[in-house]
Amino acid sequence: MARKEFQVTPYEVQGNIDYDKLVKEFGVSKLTDNLLKRLKKHTGDLHFMLKRKVFFAHRDLKWLLDEFENGNKFFLYTGCGPSGPIHLGHLQTWKFVKWLQDKFDVELWFQFTDDEKFLFKDKSYDEIQEWTKENMLDVIALGFDPKKTHFLIDTKHSGLMYPEAVKISKKITFSTVKSSFGFTNENNIGSIFYTSMQAVPAILPSVLEGKNIPCLIPLGIDQDPHFRVARDVYPKLNFYKPSILHGRFLPPLVGEGEGKASTSKGNNNIFTTDSQEEVENKIKKYAYSGGQNTIEEHREKGGRTDVDVSFQYLRMLFEPDDKKLAEIKGKYESGEMLTGELKDILIEKINTFLKEHQEKREKAKDKIDEFIYKP
Repeated sequence: MARKEFQVTPYEVQGNIDYDKLVKEFGVSKLTDNLLKRLKKHTGDLHFMLKRKVFFAHRDLKWLLDEFENGNKFFLYTGCGPSGPIHLGHLQTWKFVKWLQDKFDVELWFQFTDDEKFLFKDKSYDEIQEWTKENMLDVIALGFDPKKTHFLIDTKHSGLMYPEAVKISKKITFSTVKSSFGFTNENNIGSIFYTSMQAVPAILPSVLEGKNIPCLIPLGIDQDPHFRVARDVYPKLNFYKPSILHGRFLPPLVGEGEGKASTSKGNNNIFTTDSQEEVENKIKKYAYSGGQNTIEEHREKGGRTDVDVSFQYLRMLFEPDDKKLAEIKGKYESGEMLTGELKDILIEKINTFLKEHQEKREKAKDKIDEFIYKP
């Protein structure tokens, strides 16, 4: 069966993603065994998302590790566009970032792009501000170190960020922005400028410290175009280009692993605020199955783990134990395990995680101020 055409931009992800083709189109490099060995030398073990190629590509990781091994410690930068509730796809990247922060003992600058979501979404400014506060709770609940984690809110920290953003914007042409993001003359002028704001946290610690500090940005590969544009500008302003680690998309529940989970599609993903009943209903009713049409056929032919959404959620986020995952894979592909049994395993995993996460999320309401950066 021919793959459907796909589209990957910071503002739209559609179709069945061909990651090999995306690597060529974006001009990024696949993670090699040698690079993974170098990472493991410093971390002691490899995160399962690296071993399983959930994070699969990079820009300048070799350079970053060279700098680190020469005593030039890096910082982490990632972020969130606050326009709705947090879903499991967000957590995939952030849990990996948390592991990196712990293993390398580094600072994290976390950007909340409230300006972007106001410019690109049909939502009021006040609504975006409410989602910004709500989204912060989910980040804090993951256990980031408040002494080493700094929240940047674009509209609140504009005085800090704008001087650097305007320097970046002066070196990016409108034609570059149009070709990189598919913009037309109908885009509002704020959206045209926005990339300059997203580029700032990659150099902000260097500005504040008065010296060049390497930056590592783990992100979903749909966000790469912002930095593909900005990376040409950083050296012109005498800053390092940031290193980037690119992640695959956690698939939506519905469909044959196409696109990515989205905040705007309620039954197509799991939110961190979903009840146990909602999780069970969504997985049982909507999660795409790689199983056969009948029990008899499934017992005979087995299921397809490559398209089964429940298995992919286990592989990409909820089953870190390689032996347990291999056992589930073997049983499902042989027909010994039925789709319903596989879904039950995932439901238990998600609900166990969310029970604890929601408790921590509630406690996080008193901790927001600890994380917001104060110049």
